[in-house]
Amino acid sequence: MNELTFIDPVSLPWLAVEFAPGVGLAALAEPVPGGSIHLAVLEEGTVIPSYTHPADEYVYVLRGELETGGRRCEPGTFWRTPAGTRQGPHVARTSVELLTIRLGPMGEFDGGA
Repeated sequence: MNELTFIDPVSLPWLAVEFAPGVGLAALAEPVPGGSIHLAVLEEGTVIPSYTHPADEYVYVLRGELETGGRRCEPGTFWRTPAGTRQGPHVARTSVELLTIRLGPMGEFDGGA
């Protein structure tokens, strides 16, 4: 049976990101096999080094201020990163909350190599 599914992010498990202390992720959905829709939180001062994903990624800033791609991103900023494109570093100038949509696997973090 098809029906609406409601998810309360407060009740979700938040996962720490091993390679980026200060980052937390809560999985909301898997829109395509291996893909994900996440809420992400970054503590003020957090830096995520540059990296790539093997799938397209879309990001929407919900709260806070982040610098990435040479741009200051505030609430309402939206960007798309095509698969295989180097992105970052992402620098949280304040506490930040993001909605991320990835259309395939995350892949391995390459540590900015």
